Amino acid sequence: MAELRRMRPLLGTYVEVAASGDEAESGIHAAFDSLAASHAKWSFQDPGSELSQLNAQPGSWVRLSGATLRLLRLARGMTAASGGLFNCTVGGVLVRRGVLPDHGSLPLMDRGDASDIELTANAARLRRAVRVTLDGIAKGYAVDLAVQALRRAGLSSGWVNAGGDLRVFGDADLPVHRREADGLMTPLGHVRNAALATSQGGRPTEAFPASIVGAAADTETPPTSLWTVLAHTGWRADALTKVAATASHGTRKEWVARMGGHLVEPARERQAA
Repeated sequence: MAELRRMRPLLGTYVEVAASGDEAESGIHAAFDSLAASHAKWSFQDPGSELSQLNAQPGSWVRLSGATLRLLRLARGMTAASGGLFNCTVGGVLVRRGVLPDHGSLPLMDRGDASDIELTANAARLRRAVRVTLDGIAKGYAVDLAVQALRRAGLSSGWVNAGGDLRVFGDADLPVHRREADGLMTPLGHVRNAALATSQGGRPTEAFPASIVGAAADTETPPTSLWTVLAHTGWRADALTKVAATASHGTRKEWVARMGGHLVEPARERQAA
């Protein structure tokens, strides 16, 4: 049966969803509904999102959805386990630099650590006036949830690609390329039953508008660095690209492997876009 593909603007990028089977159309609709719900919950830019509600009330317990609490647990765990190479509490410094919007809940700290996020079964609290940003992990997690939606619809194979955060499941076998900073394409081989994510360090560019904050206070990685990580889940691949971007040259591959990923080092051959 032919593969069905659909694309929509979501999560600050274009998201493509593909699947095969009798329920492909309805499953893809369910996947896009899941992605839209994720965007509404975790957008730093939206002052009404669950994330913004948490950031606006440091010191207070805020009731949150189960999906948001799960994502916060993952982000807090990654922050702690990486020693701050991935740090979800750097929203303050990104606000100060003008990368993220200021919704008026000042004063705020540039950054904190994992202990600043406290969680219960149905609520979260920020111990200090940090600003949590989930941009380094949420897109990958949203892709994971979209894949779950496809599977719940009875689809046995397919994939979701959210602007480079990719997850492939079942019998789908997807050839992938990476767009380099100079616009050329690097072949990365095929992805099957795995997730792949790519991030660029340093200040935002037109091709890679995100900004990765370095592990040390007020530092960034070089603007030419581009990192791709393969992992079992989208959230882990997404987060580990930030670990790769902020780790030192001699420890980068070891850190990514220790935390459940594989740093992809593409072949030298490249193609014109």
